[in-house]
Amino acid sequence: MKNSWLKLKEKLLEALNSVLPVIGIVMVLSFTIAPISTSILLCFLMGAAMIVVGTMFFTLGAEISMTPMGERVGTAITKSKSLFVIIILGFILGFIITISEPDLQVLAQQVPSIPNMTLILSVAVGVGVFLVVALLRMLFSIALGHMLIIFYIFVFGLTFFVPSSFLAVAFDSGGVTTGPMTVPFIMALGIGISAVRNDRHASDDSFGLVALCSIGPILAVLILGMIYNPSESAYAPPVLPDISNSVELWDLFRVGLPTYFKEIAVSLFPIILFFGIFQISVLKLSKRNLRKIIVGLIYTYIGLVLFLTGANVGFIPAGNFLGQVMATLDYRWVIVPVGMLIGFFIVKAEPAVYVLNKQVEEITDGAIPASAMGMSLSIGVAVSIGIAMLRVLTGVSILWFIIPGYAIALGLSFFVPKIFTAIAFDSGGVASGPMTATFLLPFAQGACIAVGGNIVTDAFGVVAMVAMTPLITIQILGMVYQLRKRRAPKEQLIPEPVRAFDMLDDDAIIEL
Repeated sequence: MKNSWLKLKEKLLEALNSVLPVIGIVMVLSFTIAPISTSILLCFLMGAAMIVVGTMFFTLGAEISMTPMGERVGTAITKSKSLFVIIILGFILGFIITISEPDLQVLAQQVPSIPNMTLILSVAVGVGVFLVVALLRMLFSIALGHMLIIFYIFVFGLTFFVPSSFLAVAFDSGGVTTGPMTVPFIMALGIGISAVRNDRHASDDSFGLVALCSIGPILAVLILGMIYNPSESAYAPPVLPDISNSVELWDLFRVGLPTYFKEIAVSLFPIILFFGIFQISVLKLSKRNLRKIIVGLIYTYIGLVLFLTGANVGFIPAGNFLGQVMATLDYRWVIVPVGMLIGFFIVKAEPAVYVLNKQVEEITDGAIPASAMGMSLSIGVAVSIGIAMLRVLTGVSILWFIIPGYAIALGLSFFVPKIFTAIAFDSGGVASGPMTATFLLPFAQGACIAVGGNIVTDAFGVVAMVAMTPLITIQILGMVYQLRKRRAPKEQLIPEPVRAFDMLDDDAIIEL
């Protein structure tokens, strides 16, 4: 019991460290250059409090339930040694996890001319197919870099046959569908499979599942865009709250809570059902381990409900209004550095980023510390938000940034260790989670409204940009790591006594 409280305290401190900088930036802006109404500010602060508590429960729940579940399922699938079983179960798993992703519902409502269920099922099929591809890549030790190049050439080839108004939404879908529900399970699945392989390249190949699964939704939405040929998109701006007292503030969130209680329950059910069937037929875990996983799932459920309620009810109106106010200033260019600052800190509050950083540190035995991963992701997201704000102000097509960006990222894959390429492409999907969709995207949409731009072509694409830049920054981290590793053996060749002698000052040497 004592350990549980200590763990909760640890996760609370981590959540506060992640969210407080974002709160601080918004508060400073609201009291200086971007005044916002009391109603919106109170909703933002209430939402931030829910996000802190939700993040605390989610990270603990993912650690003690989602990760062990994914690892055990991955190990069991691989031990079957039947290619047919791996393909069928991999597809089913990818399909049901994608349908479980709450952010996919948000995307479906924003895509024009395509029925919601058609889009959801198509994207789920895309992720299912590419999860199978990712599993087969691991089993047959196929180079990730070569596969990424082939698939992204195909993706960019399709962009010439899809309406330009549809491209940003299509690329956004790749980041949105790899969110807090999908990432912990899929990443743990990779670790479980690599544990069975037990060869020297297994740890390198344990990453890369999220990277390939992010391609499936983009392809699915591009193909749907070709079939349905959408010509225009309806954008419904968020309703800005107008409250006069604390009871009305609570009512605003109380009305939203049941929606997310139901949504997360529906989302978690397929994963729990899939794991339950595995438990009865294959795993047969002890009651103690099973109880631990159940407690973890309860934590995960509570955490996601609080997080999504706080983000959707509190953060969307604040982000949208701040964007509108700042883009109407005489010096509207300030939205670029401010957006970069928010992006730098807001990625730390993404629930799945914690899972990625922790697993990277563990799988590399601390060679790639979580702090270095976090800094690389923050820099990448800051750059991406800066570019996204430039797009809002200028209306430049997303392809002018996406194509060169992915070309650089894929080019770097030939010069860095394989594991860094896999981690980098995984990190793109992980960084573009619900915080991006509920604060940064509305921020860009609000700014776009104020400057009179096209919401669909100029504001959408923020998620895609956030998913792209970490691919470059993480691989640059890999190059730095590789250079340090090459220099290390030269230092180790110097005998220890000689190195100790060199560290002494002149007086100490004379004394000796």
